[in-house]
Amino acid sequence: MTPVPHHRLIDTKVPRYTSYPTAPHFHDGVTSGTVAGWIDAIAADEAISLYLHIPFCDRLCWFCACHTKQTLRYAPVTDYLATLHREIAMLGRHLAGRGIVRAIHLGGGSPTMIRPDDLQSLFQKLHATFTIAADASVSIEIDPNDMDEARLDALAGVGTTRASLGIQDFDPHVQKAINREQGFEATRHVIEGLRARGVGSVNIDLLYGLPFQTLATLGRTIDLSLSSRPDRIAIFGYAHVPWFKKHQTMIDEAALPGPGTRLEQAQSAAALIRQAGYHPIGIDHFALPTDSLAVAAREGRLTRNFQGYTDDHCETLIGLGPSSISRFRQGYAQNTPSTGLYGRLIEAGSLAVVRGISLSADDRLRGWVIERLMCDFGFSTAALCDMFGESAEPILREAALLAQASPHVVTEGDRFSIRPESHLFARSIAAQFDSYLHLEKARHSAAV
Repeated sequence: MTPVPHHRLIDTKVPRYTSYPTAPHFHDGVTSGTVAGWIDAIAADEAISLYLHIPFCDRLCWFCACHTKQTLRYAPVTDYLATLHREIAMLGRHLAGRGIVRAIHLGGGSPTMIRPDDLQSLFQKLHATFTIAADASVSIEIDPNDMDEARLDALAGVGTTRASLGIQDFDPHVQKAINREQGFEATRHVIEGLRARGVGSVNIDLLYGLPFQTLATLGRTIDLSLSSRPDRIAIFGYAHVPWFKKHQTMIDEAALPGPGTRLEQAQSAAALIRQAGYHPIGIDHFALPTDSLAVAAREGRLTRNFQGYTDDHCETLIGLGPSSISRFRQGYAQNTPSTGLYGRLIEAGSLAVVRGISLSADDRLRGWVIERLMCDFGFSTAALCDMFGESAEPILREAALLAQASPHVVTEGDRFSIRPESHLFARSIAAQFDSYLHLEKARHSAAV
């Protein structure tokens, strides 16, 4: 193991580690037949999370790296929802009544593009098809520009427990540069409308590292965001990946802050949010101390999946819709990202899976270590040995070498930890335990 030098950690290009192995290592050896077998192995009382991908937006934000497409007509959304209903029915037939759904998440794209009656029909289909726990969480990503009173009513009507609002930045110059114009008052109105209807948790998403963004403009965005006292705040580093998402070429690269400025922005934002009474969660989330995510972090129960940091402990997460990724005990599977191919596969009665990866014993071990570094900034070597026995020996040797060579980590007693002042570098440090990284041809975003 060769540790990343100190001066390179800021701009190191590494995965976000929302899974391990990461998506570039998925392959077509995992098929719809493979996944049908994994679904058949789900136990009658197994806890399940569902993720539903809505791959449409009524405007295309230039910073976005999600699988989505712009449409100004609702007809493609109507057609897509009909296909999604068929995929739900197909999954229901495979499960044959097994499993208990404890979490539902709608992401996109813009799920709030869906008309109120269609959202209600979608949830009626879910309830008719699956056993959904009475206390299941329902979280939905919201574009405040989509919202009206009828949509707010519909969100409450389907039992939304958590709403995540995309903000990114409130500065008009920055908003114009990323094609995401969104007023503060309109955003606050949506937050107040959600709370008035009993939605118990409101999260907001911000970005640093955007074009024309400065410490001053970012600070004002954070002040405005904190004025609504959200339950959680996530502040991500903008991932400039124009080779992956061509519309990002619309962003002026000369206006992007450099690595040192990005680090200053991340540190300044974190300080402002912590001063407001929020607890840091992992590398990019913050929560009020009473929030379930903060409680999970304090109790060592924080986990990480494709939605980021979560207190969702369902080992099985099933993704529906194009590009969605599922996690099973046996491995990961991803649906085709092509909306057209997705529709044809579902119409033909096949699962839309086109790739994935089965987990090896080494994958499980390294995945556990990387998740604990990303969530807890360290891990217990005793716990590692208890879980994995002699198989843990290579990791223990790698950790010992890294602790000797790097100023960012330390071994105290049976615990390997990232030093507090180096928490922002967790992705780069976790990458030191990634046995696939040197094999990759994929390009990643900056670690900070």
